[in-house]
Amino acid sequence: MVETTYSIGGDFTVRRLGFGTGGLVGPGYWGPRGERAAARALLHTALDRGVNLIDTADNYGPDLAEELIAEALHPYPDDLLVATKGGVVRTGPDTWHVAGRPEQLRAMCEASLRRLRTDRIGLYQLHRLDPAVPMAEQLGALLELRAEGKIRHIGLDTVTAEQLEEALKYVPVASVQNRYNLLDRSSEAVLELCGERGIAFLPWFPLGNGALTRRGAAALSTVAAEHGASTGQIALAWLLHRSPVLCPTPGTGSAEHLAENLDAGTVRLSARETELLEALV
Repeated sequence: MVETTYSIGGDFTVRRLGFGTGGLVGPGYWGPRGERAAARALLHTALDRGVNLIDTADNYGPDLAEELIAEALHPYPDDLLVATKGGVVRTGPDTWHVAGRPEQLRAMCEASLRRLRTDRIGLYQLHRLDPAVPMAEQLGALLELRAEGKIRHIGLDTVTAEQLEEALKYVPVASVQNRYNLLDRSSEAVLELCGERGIAFLPWFPLGNGALTRRGAAALSTVAAEHGASTGQIALAWLLHRSPVLCPTPGTGSAEHLAENLDAGTVRLSARETELLEALV
């Protein structure tokens, strides 16, 4: 049986299929994409469909995705977890640099609090480890913010299993966001460690940023046809079957695509179908 929910940090239960807000901003995560009203409506639709995990970041836009979430959903339902990220400064489309000094992380977190119109961020994730700053200092800044009640849970983005092991010496890590999907399993060791430690794994690019649907691997297409589903739905269903800690948050700017993604939660793969998909890599 595939579990439909997961408890992040041991105390916040979310539905495992969430919604990512990267598709609400322009190409390269820069500037707007369409009308703000349409983005707000899509956020409402996601909640109406039962989503209670929304993934965002301060550099989506930049700032814009967080602003849209607040415009659409504030005051927030008690069961909604908004996960945002800091530690990266975006300077143009697909152009950014890490910024992990403690004073930078504090300023970024406090700016996200203001944009999200909240006193505490449910899940605050370090977007990238800054190689120029000791890990203990970066995580120490987040621990201070947590002690002040400004962060509920701490997460990490794009780490190795070794880095995660080290981070766990300093902070209780509630989530990891690494790239992971049916055709890219380079973070398998991280996923296994998350499973062992009860850490949520929020895979970014769960559909390979479109690669899965474009490439149309034969096995993927075969399984999709058997279920009357899209290849994207099968790829998301595989993630839900792969590990109970995987919580995909696919993003889109389309209501139709949102519905398709969320309907993937109803797909149940057989052992034979899972084997076919596993063999893709």
